[in-house]
Formats: sequence, structure tokens, C-alpha cells
Amino acid sequence: MKVSETIANTIDRLPADYVFTYGDFDIEVSSKDAVVKALNRMAVSGKISKLAKGRFYKPRKTQFGALRPSPYQIAKDFLEQNGELVGYITGYSAYNSLGLTTQIPSALQIGTNKYRRAIKRGMYNISFIVQPNKITKKNIELLRILDAIRFIKEIPATTPNEACSRLISIISQLPEGKKITLSNLVLKYSPSVQAICGAILEKTGVENSTLKKISDSLNPVTEYNMPISESVLPNKKKWRLK
Repeated sequence: MKVSETIANTIDRLPADYVFTYGDFDIEVSSKDAVVKALNRMAVSGKISKLAKGRFYKPRKTQFGALRPSPYQIAKDFLEQNGELVGYITGYSAYNSLGLTTQIPSALQIGTNKYRRAIKRGMYNISFIVQPNKITKKNIELLRILDAIRFIKEIPATTPNEACSRLISIISQLPEGKKITLSNLVLKYSPSVQAICGAILEKTGVENSTLKKISDSLNPVTEYNMPISESVLPNKKKWRLK
């Protein structure tokens, strides 16, 4: 079977939205040039779309036109490597899924345990933030909440008051065990994030024993500038938020 036929058959079996590279094809290394040419020809013909150099996808077609790949597909090589979880999607995409903003920008932000420089992938700008906690499937939901608190002043199309109100609602619906885990994870964030998280947890009725480890980690004389009103966080002064 010709290289072009092998590639076409493989692509036909791939789901729409799936981002693939040259390495997804079981073809001898000596035929790599033929693979490159075949994929580029298919991209020109419109059968597949090119995301970035060496990255292609089958666009999901709707009555409104072809859809772009999901954030996961765009950045999946930064999220999992050799079956191991190494990152998670956060930032604007996560804030949108949390109901904190309606904007869906082309910028993607990845939380990772190691520093990485920002890159551009096609039309997408991918940036990275260092996550001090271990990243697991179970705690990604909580890490995204803490990232939203960390960048609460920067969430687009909303105000810190509106974002905080939404976060209070989200955290109040967490099971007690997850609230306790959240209180442990926040200890590796900055003091200002700890103060806001502590105030929110207290407002949602978390036990004092859980709150104490957060309050004990804060400098008793330091205050944190945060434009959140007392109507949203009535206990803000207790947590030295001003």
C-alpha cells in the first residue's frame, strides 16, 4: 500500500478534533518525507487542517462551519507525557468553564510544576504558570479554583466582586472533604490567595480547625489589597483584606 493510502486510511479512523503529528503514523523513518508531503497536500485540499508546524487535525464540521480543536487537543503534549499527568488547563478557558467569564480567548494557560517559556502554536498563544502543588486528576478542579482566586483581578469581562461571588457559590457546593483538601493546597499559594480562600471557606461554613492552619500561616500584621466589598465578603477585615 502506498504511503499516501496508509495515511488516508489512518486519518479516516481518527475522530474529528483529534490533533495528530507525523509520529501518529506507523510508517518507516525512511518514508518521513513522503508523510510530510502527503499531510501538507491534504491540508491544502481541505481534508485536514493545519494547527501549527507538524500538527494537523480533522475539523469537526457543523452547519456554522468547521470548529477548532478543543483546548485539550491543542495543548495535550503539555498535559500528559508517556501516560503521566504533567499539566492542566487553567486560565481563561478554565474561568469560562467555571462560569467566571463568558470570554473564550485564543490564549491558553497551562499549570505545570516546571517553568516553561510561552510559545505560539498556530493562532494560539500558550503560556505557563508554575503550580507548586503536585498535579493529580483528583485535585485539578481545586487547583483551577485557586488559580482563579490568584488572578481574580485579571479575569476578563467581570469584576473581583462578581468573580468572588461566583467562587463562593462554587466552593460552597464542594463536599466537605474537598474543602479540606482546598485548604491544604492553598498553603503553597501566596498569602493574599490564602487570605481570600480562608475568608471564602469561612463564609461557606467550614470548621474553625480547618481555617486555623490557613490563618496561622499568615503574618498577623500584613494586610492585602483586594477590591472585594464587605457585601460579598463580610469577614474581609478579619482576614486582613482591604
